[in-house]
Amino acid sequence: MRISRKIALRNVLSKPFRSVFTAALSALLAFAVFAGGFAVLSLRNGLESYRERLGADVAVVPAASKGHGSVDDVLLQGITGNYYFSAKDVKKIKETAGIAAATEQFFLTSAKAGCCSARVQIIGFDPETDFAVLPWIARSYSGEIGEGDVVAGADISVPGDGLITFYGETYRVAAQLEKTGTGLDTAVYANRATVANMAKNAARLLETAPLQGVDPAAAVSAVLIRVEEGVDPETVADDINVHITKAEATPARGMISGVAKGLSGVSGIIGGLVAAVWVLSLAVLAAVFLLLTNERKKEFAVLRISGASPGDLLRVIGAEAAAVSGAGAAAGTALGVFISLLTAGDLRERLSLPVLSPGAGATLLLAALAVGFALLSGVGAAFVAVLRTAKRETGLLLREDT
Repeated sequence: MRISRKIALRNVLSKPFRSVFTAALSALLAFAVFAGGFAVLSLRNGLESYRERLGADVAVVPAASKGHGSVDDVLLQGITGNYYFSAKDVKKIKETAGIAAATEQFFLTSAKAGCCSARVQIIGFDPETDFAVLPWIARSYSGEIGEGDVVAGADISVPGDGLITFYGETYRVAAQLEKTGTGLDTAVYANRATVANMAKNAARLLETAPLQGVDPAAAVSAVLIRVEEGVDPETVADDINVHITKAEATPARGMISGVAKGLSGVSGIIGGLVAAVWVLSLAVLAAVFLLLTNERKKEFAVLRISGASPGDLLRVIGAEAAAVSGAGAAAGTALGVFISLLTAGDLRERLSLPVLSPGAGATLLLAALAVGFALLSGVGAAFVAVLRTAKRETGLLLREDT
């Protein structure tokens, strides 16, 4: 076994171009397996986070919000704007049959200007009636959200002094939320009184047209609904859409199924690409090792004459393939880890889907699987290519080389 390893190492070092080329194929395969798996896991984690974060059976936004995207774009991707229900429409929504609880939210889009530390979505909620935001906040913060306090999303850079400025006024960041993988990681939450104060300052400083004439203490951008037990959320949503023309209601499962469908499509594409890379890499690796074994017939014949068995030849080639493929697999996986972690944030924006990176344990396990898969593929391709040569008679090998 030791002699096999020595021969294999000598062969690897004596043919650097061949070794690097073979290692590059294994690196490509490992990179594809890791990056593809990481993307699929991130999308699945994002969907789970999406389910948890929604917190309502039905979401209702003004029909005027259609220019900003679908209801799930508005509520979970952080694509909000300045649009509001009339008090009459809010009353009608709450009077819809089958509603057990309803809570209101007020949206304010901050500008990236001298008035504000960052461009974010500002969401005001009512702590007295809320059942969607507070459970999420409770994971990171157990205190009260008082007037002048804000809760920042996971992707917002909070200054060291814990203060953030919006429309010329400074607010205390009481807590920072866990990452959700949605656009709401760049949102800021506050109670209605705090956001009403921000809106007044915005209207005064920026003369924002949509805010002129709006009472921010009473205005409503969205109504989140929990239905009574046994009531179908789709029935409630349909009732609202039929009787309130200026409202767009969507049941939660409709939003989740839309995201799940998008996730399934993207996962299928990723899986197809990984499979294609695997087939191509395996075919090229097998062809490379087949050519190499044909070139080394005389070497194999000499080894056989010296007493090496077919099994010894397989061990030599196997050791070469393991060394080269292992090095390539490790390098490709390391590159996959680096690029996947670096581009995780861009993936959500490019796909318009919730994306939440797997934890350290899952990432390490995926990396180990990628290395193992690429290594086994390389060694397997080598064995397939050399098996025929290893079983030939010594005299035949020598005659074929002349």
